Amino acid sequence: MRPSKHLVWINPAPTISAFCLFAVLGSMLCQCTQHYDQKDVERYIIESERQWAESVASGDTTVIQRILADDFVGVDPKGRQYRKAEMISETHNAPKYFVSNHLNDVKVRFYADAAIAQGNESWQRHNGERGRFVWTDTWIRRNGRWQIVAAEDLIAPESSQ
Repeated sequence: MRPSKHLVWINPAPTISAFCLFAVLGSMLCQCTQHYDQKDVERYIIESERQWAESVASGDTTVIQRILADDFVGVDPKGRQYRKAEMISETHNAPKYFVSNHLNDVKVRFYADAAIAQGNESWQRHNGERGRFVWTDTWIRRNGRWQIVAAEDLIAPESSQ
């Protein structure tokens, strides 16, 4: 007796579907870990921090609307938490109190899709009082866009530099 010579038909559709699924998932993962030019991002962060500092005296909220994430939470020098909407409102009114506010220094360190910016700025109030804000801002990259999700601010005496 001879063995039967039945041909077995294998349906290729599930194999092709699985291959396509893995190709799409792999492509999505690659997009999540896209590289960026760190020097360009550092320049963007520093310039954005400068604009935020200047907005205290100008009242211009454009930069705040752009750089603060919708889920942003900050801590002010008195230990109170504030949100993006509060920062926009306070910045709009800040020129009543501040004559000037200038960025002195900022250092940026990167950790994958996050960056920590630490710096200080010098301010002067209408009553002549002078001082510095010393701060730490946490930036993250979401959907290719860098925004601040957290900030902590301190008031320090004016630098003797």
